[in-house]
Amino acid sequence: MTARLSHLNDKGEARMVDVSAKEVTSRTARAEGFVAMAPGTLELILAGKAPKGDVLATARIAAIMAAKRTAELIPLCHSLPLSEVTVDFEPSREPPGLRVQATAKVDAKTGVEMEALVAVSIACLTIYDMAKAVDREMSFSGIRLVEKTGGRSGHFKR
Repeated sequence: MTARLSHLNDKGEARMVDVSAKEVTSRTARAEGFVAMAPGTLELILAGKAPKGDVLATARIAAIMAAKRTAELIPLCHSLPLSEVTVDFEPSREPPGLRVQATAKVDAKTGVEMEALVAVSIACLTIYDMAKAVDREMSFSGIRLVEKTGGRSGHFKR
């Protein structure tokens, strides 16, 4: 049995998957990522004293906005009527940095994993942008789907 990529037709051309025959179900997806940074940068962010302003509030808003625009950013994604997007940050002292987690929810015919992943990615990029004046060596890692529910493929948990 050979796995087939759903976004390619029989000729190997890119296509948007037809989900019209699928049932609407409640779906959630949770993704995470990590922004590594110098200990001083972490302290500056947590104290709310970064030169550009409130890093975490800005990253949270950017992530939510990005999740809502996923279909504009990822060419073959369906537009989804998101019912909720949450973004949380967990500081880490060792290694120093911030764990970013986003959860997206929808009642739809297709999954919401890309929206959660885009939210995490943009949150990480926004943290970098907001703090780059003090730490250009920040890096990102571990951006991945952690859990998803709903749909034909059922429950997935990393």
